[in-house]
Amino acid sequence: MKTNVFDVASYILQQQGEMSAMKLQKLVYYSQAWSLVWDDRPLFGEKIEAWANGPVVRELYDSHRGRFSVNADMFSSCATGQLNQEQVETINAVLYTYGDKSPQWLSDQTHSEQPWIEARKGLDDSARGNEEISLATMSEYYSSIR
Repeated sequence: MKTNVFDVASYILQQQGEMSAMKLQKLVYYSQAWSLVWDDRPLFGEKIEAWANGPVVRELYDSHRGRFSVNADMFSSCATGQLNQEQVETINAVLYTYGDKSPQWLSDQTHSEQPWIEARKGLDDSARGNEEISLATMSEYYSSIR
């Protein structure tokens, strides 16, 4: 069984505790991005979309829709529990770097980076959009800044 976005979200919340849904979405995004660079493979298969407030995984959003804060118990029934040691180390490194940042800082940061900007091309900053942020764009961009 392959890992999914809920495995990553559950692990992040187990390590960091309850947090805003927006912060979780950004930490999941950065976990995916750095896994592409460091491990040469995606952590999960769900698409990441370029929404007005930054990168969002729709399946994760649908499971916390209407909630400001989220905790690990919310996603345990959707998680496979299949994270391996390499994946855990990647997520831990992301949490070490980004885990103490505010949700707004994380959102602003993603807005300044090429993968989100490219996926939002032609859209107003506040316009709704659901264009996919491609794994190739993420890998290329984050490889260049490592």
